Amino acid sequence: MELRQLKYFIKVAETLSFSEAARGLYVTQSTLSQQVKQMEEELGTQLFLRSSHSVAMTEAGQELLPYARKTIYEAEMCVTRIADLNCLQAGTLNIGVTYSFSPILTETLITFMKLYPRIKLNILYKPMSELMDFLRQREVDFVLAFKPTHPLDGIESHILFQNYLSAIVRPTHSLASKEKITLEDLERYDLALPSRGLQARNAFEHVSASYQRNFRVRVELNEVNILLKLIRQTELVTVLSEATIHNETGVRAVPLDIADNEMAGCVHILKNSYRKQSMQEFLRLLGESLAVRERQNAWI
Repeated sequence: MELRQLKYFIKVAETLSFSEAARGLYVTQSTLSQQVKQMEEELGTQLFLRSSHSVAMTEAGQELLPYARKTIYEAEMCVTRIADLNCLQAGTLNIGVTYSFSPILTETLITFMKLYPRIKLNILYKPMSELMDFLRQREVDFVLAFKPTHPLDGIESHILFQNYLSAIVRPTHSLASKEKITLEDLERYDLALPSRGLQARNAFEHVSASYQRNFRVRVELNEVNILLKLIRQTELVTVLSEATIHNETGVRAVPLDIADNEMAGCVHILKNSYRKQSMQEFLRLLGESLAVRERQNAWI
């Protein structure tokens, strides 16, 4: 059985369409069908149920799929390891980033691209739950996100810096002059919050769950840039990590006066996984960046 055949099998399994898989692989449909048929003959079992209108996986196909993916991943890691030995002159680094973590990343991205112009960077912005699925499937090499409220199976979370939840307002807002803001203060204002499922919203609901408060949530958004634009132009208040407004103008972060409101910035990686040299270098630069050092010094 060839690696090429395994790749063909995986693509058909993912698309459940021989025609779509063939287009994605840049081969003819007949070539694809022939290679999959050869696999089935070699294995002595049918991998797909075919009809004129649909394709479905057999039990054998479903059993083979995770092993096929692992085999392709290990083969690609062989190539990646050799490229890593070549002084970071080739390769691809896949990074998952939550929306709130994005401002911390920009400085390091620019530095890394200048130092290693031949390393391709694939940056994927998604909610944390989706990124962790991508990490487990090895579609990203690591994830930059704030620490989850509960440990995640099979994943190591390494703290880069400590941070805290803050009320974000425009500089002329009546709350902007305060040193800290209580939940009672927040009750008096209309709120524009990150959508449910995003990290800042999860953290806010986690730390405020034991308090009986009635917040006036007027807007929920899953796009931080638009959320901050609303804050700049209205009297709305939002709740985000302070790091989210790094290098942002026209907004001010005021810490929430509530227990356990820390949001640690973390690097999340699979346990016992291979660490690409490019990944190690990127994380070194990130740890030395001004954005991260400012937050580390703030907690000393």
